Amino acid sequence: MAVPKRKTTNARRDKRRSSSYRLEVPAMAKCEQCGAIKRPHRICEECGYYNGIKRLKVEEGA
Repeated sequence: MAVPKRKTTNARRDKRRSSSYRLEVPAMAKCEQCGAIKRPHRICEECGYYNGIKRLKVEEGA
């Protein structure tokens, strides 16, 4: 059975792994009420609406 002659360095190991552990940018959606950019399937932090219903009381000037 083949055995490595030398230890694989951390740099070489990490270089090989770098493409498979890439972080992804989270998906974004437009709020139907106020038009702000928000994460999909979450309450809008700007206006407090989700699915056309006011779900969260948002304070002005906070």
